Amino acid sequence: MKTAKNGLSLILDGLMRRYQERVPDVQGVINAMIAEGLIGSADDIENDHIAFRTMGVPHLGIQSLEKIFLHFGYQRREAYFFPEKKLDAFWYAPPTPQFPRIFISELRVNDLSPEAQGIIHSYTDEVTSDPVDLVNLDNAAEVDAFLHSGLWRTPTWIDFQQLSKESEYAAWVIYNRYYLNHFTVSVHNLRPGYDTMEGFNAFLERNGFVLNDSGGKIKTSPDGKLAQSSTIARMVMAEFAGGEIHAIAGSYVEFAERKLLEPFQHLHKADIKREHRREGFEAGNADKIFESTYSTQTKKLNL
Repeated sequence: MKTAKNGLSLILDGLMRRYQERVPDVQGVINAMIAEGLIGSADDIENDHIAFRTMGVPHLGIQSLEKIFLHFGYQRREAYFFPEKKLDAFWYAPPTPQFPRIFISELRVNDLSPEAQGIIHSYTDEVTSDPVDLVNLDNAAEVDAFLHSGLWRTPTWIDFQQLSKESEYAAWVIYNRYYLNHFTVSVHNLRPGYDTMEGFNAFLERNGFVLNDSGGKIKTSPDGKLAQSSTIARMVMAEFAGGEIHAIAGSYVEFAERKLLEPFQHLHKADIKREHRREGFEAGNADKIFESTYSTQTKKLNL
C-alpha cells in the first residue's frame, strides 16, 4: 500500500504542478495566504477536493476516468444529477485523509441537440476503446502523462463556439480534455478570522480576487454545514486547429468550509479530524460552482 500511496502522490503532484502553471490565481491565493501568515508554504494547504470534467460517450466518461482513482484506493460515493446543465457526477473518498476527495462529472451528450452531438462525436469517435485500459496504472509517470494528453484532435474555433452556445461545459471539455478543472482550499482549519467562508471571502476580495456570484458568493448546503465559493476562471490563450489563437476560460480555485457534525461540536480544534466534519457534496452548491468557467461569470473580470 505504501507504494500505491507514493504513486498517487506523484500523480496528484503532477496534476497540481501543471494546474498551478496555467492558473495564475493558484499562486496568487498562496502568496496572499503566506503574506497574511495563514500558511508557511503551499504544502500547508489542505486540499479538500479536485475535480474533473468528462464526456458521456462510449469508452470515455466517468466509467473510464474513475478506473485510475479506484485503482489507488478511492471509493465511489454518492451520485449527483444536474438536469439543467445535463450532467451526472460522483464523488470519491480517498484511501487516507491525507489525499483530496475527487469529484468527477460527465456531460449527458445524448441529451444535447443533434447538432451538438454531431460536433462532439466528430472528435470523441476517434477514441475506439477505453484509453485507460492501455495505461499501466502501477506506473505513476505513465498515468500522469495520460492525464495531460490529448484524447482527440485539437478542436476548431468554429466547433468550440458552436458548442458554447448550447453547453459551455461541452466546449470546455472538448478543448481541455481531462485537464484539472479546480482544486479546493479547505478554510475551516485556518486561524480564527479566516476559518469561515465569510471571513475567507473577505480576505480574498481584500486581495483583489473576483468571486463567482452565481447563487451568491457563498453557496451553502440546506443543512448549513457545507459552504463553498470560488474564483472566476481567468481567460487563457488557447490554440485551436489551424493555429487560430483565442481567449477561453481556463480553470479556477475553489474554497470550502465543512462544519462540525452535531455529535462532535464539543471537540477542541486540535482534536478535530476529517471524519468529524460534514462529508460529501451538495448538488445545489456544485451546480453554481460549475459556472465559474461560464461566460456569465468570466465577463465580470473585464468590467
